[in-house]
Amino acid sequence: MYLCAVKLIIDIGNTVAKLVAFEKNEPIEEVRTSGDDLAGLAAFACKYNFEKGIVGSVKGLSAIAEQALRNLPFPILHFSPDTPVPVGNKYRTPETLGADRLAAAVGASVLKPKMDILIIDAGTCITYDVIDARGNYWGGNIAPGMHMRLCALHEHTAKLPLVAAEGPVPGIGYNTETAIRAGVLRGMKYEIEGYIRSMRSKYPHLIVFLTGGDKINFDTAIISSIISDKYLVSRGLNRILDFNYE
Repeated sequence: MYLCAVKLIIDIGNTVAKLVAFEKNEPIEEVRTSGDDLAGLAAFACKYNFEKGIVGSVKGLSAIAEQALRNLPFPILHFSPDTPVPVGNKYRTPETLGADRLAAAVGASVLKPKMDILIIDAGTCITYDVIDARGNYWGGNIAPGMHMRLCALHEHTAKLPLVAAEGPVPGIGYNTETAIRAGVLRGMKYEIEGYIRSMRSKYPHLIVFLTGGDKINFDTAIISSIISDKYLVSRGLNRILDFNYE
C-alpha cells in the first residue's frame, strides 16, 4: 500500500478501459476492465490513496460509467476538447480529435521534450500523430488496425475466411489463410515503415514512439530506432491532469 497521494488515470479505448495508478510521473499499477461500465473501478479505487484523477474516452461515457465516476471519493477531471493541454493543438477540428491521440502526443513530449516526434498507436485503429520540437501537435492519419483488416476481408467478400492473426507469416502466402495473414501483417509492417521513412525526410532527428496492443515484426534497423511505451496515453493524461491543477 502506498501512503503518499496517487493519481488515477482512466483511459477508455474502443475495446477496453485501462485504469492506471500514477505516483508523480510514473505508473505503479494497471488493470483492465470494461469501458462500458467500468466494472473494476470501485475495487481499484480502494487500493490506493487517490487524490484526484482524469478520464479520457474515445467513445464517450455510458450512464453506468458516469455513475461509477461520480461515486468516487475524489475529483475526476473529464478530458474534453475544452480541457487546457500543455502543447499547442493545431488540429483544425479539435472537437473531433480522439482523446487518446492528443494524450499520446502529450505523453511523448513529456518523455522526449523539444524533439520532433511521430507517435504510432497500433490498436483497434493504427494512428500516426506528429508533435514538433516547438511543442505543436499537428495531427496525423488514421488507418484500420490488424483485426479490423482481417475482419474486413472476410465480411466484405463472398468466400474469404476469417483468419486469426496468430500463425505463419510467409513472404508469399502458400494458401488462402497465409495469403490473408501475410497480406495484412506484412502490409501493416510496410505501411508503418513507410510512414517512418517519409517523416524522417522532413524531420531528420525524428523520434518514433510505438504504443498499442498489436505487435509488429519490424526490420532490425527500424526496431533500433523505435521507443515502445504501453503507457504513452496514460502518461499524457497524467501530465494533462497535473497541468490543470498547476
